[in-house]
Amino acid sequence: MADNSTRTDLFSPVKLGKIELANRIVMAPLTRGRVNEEGVPNELNVTYYVQRASAGLIISEATNISAQGRGYAMTPGIWTERQVAEWRKVTDAVHAAGGKIVMQLWHVGRNSHVDLQPNGASPVAPSAIKAGGNVYTAKGIQEPSIPRALNTDEILGIIEQYRHAAEYAKLAGFDGVEIHSANNYLLEQFIRDSTNHRTDQYGGSIENRVRLVLEVVEAVTGVWGSGRVGIRLSPVTTEVGNTPLDSNIMETYGYLIQQLNPFKLAYLHFVEGTTGKDRIAPENVDLDILRSLFEGAYIGNNNYDLEMAISRRSESKIDAVAFGRPFISNPDLVNRLRYSIELTSTNSDTHYGHGEKGYIDWPNANY
Repeated sequence: MADNSTRTDLFSPVKLGKIELANRIVMAPLTRGRVNEEGVPNELNVTYYVQRASAGLIISEATNISAQGRGYAMTPGIWTERQVAEWRKVTDAVHAAGGKIVMQLWHVGRNSHVDLQPNGASPVAPSAIKAGGNVYTAKGIQEPSIPRALNTDEILGIIEQYRHAAEYAKLAGFDGVEIHSANNYLLEQFIRDSTNHRTDQYGGSIENRVRLVLEVVEAVTGVWGSGRVGIRLSPVTTEVGNTPLDSNIMETYGYLIQQLNPFKLAYLHFVEGTTGKDRIAPENVDLDILRSLFEGAYIGNNNYDLEMAISRRSESKIDAVAFGRPFISNPDLVNRLRYSIELTSTNSDTHYGHGEKGYIDWPNANY
């Protein structure tokens, strides 16, 4: 049986900030819709994450930082003590299996519906611009509701939601947290001038539009320390909600990345292209140039296969690589990649909300 560890160091230990990984294969965050309407994890979730603990690092499914931050039914949260207690069962089990896991902190912003919001309130956003696409509610698939623009004096409350969630993730036993500033959820809605039409200190100039992200990073690193906080960015994705790109991607994200460097974050997790679809960038955008501006560890993400990962690692273009969908149907993905064992195909019909089926019933390969 061929051992690909002789060709690459992807299967060797690495340290991202203060987080020590057994290998450079990262499990990307994957929304699976397997919790209750209170956002509380359960024993199915424990089993699911433990099955995948051979990943060098697991990034949890996107986890709502507050009831207001919720945009999809049956997604987990991290703002109540009960959520903390049940997440603790997940982290304890992953650690017992030798794995490492960080929590991805999530506020969806405008990508929500009044049925998902406390007291049927409107979703919040930088500006009152309706999102495209759909969201999933207890009543089924619906279009997002028209959001309301956050008042300036409410933004401190958003930052506090992130800080509180970071505190609770620590209590839940995670090895760190990842700030979800990608896929056109709340933080990226502030970054892009296509979704941010504000005229206060959080809108207009690039410096103003990235202000909230940097304030959130400051708050979260204040809880965890820089070496256990990562961030996810997606400069050229239109997902979710068919969101238009920023008018000057290189300048906007280049500035943001350089402003992140003083925080000495554990890593930058970068969506290279359109999330889950393709690796294409506009002609005037060079994602490798943006990547090179970050002074810490870099996790590449989006439609990687082993050969691409080996190639980009050999060119020092990635420090680690994140796989998403392959981890759904291949809980032992690390060993399958290491020993060139055929991957099991996933079934999109069971990606969301089908109990055990398509969630914890995938077999390991014979080695």
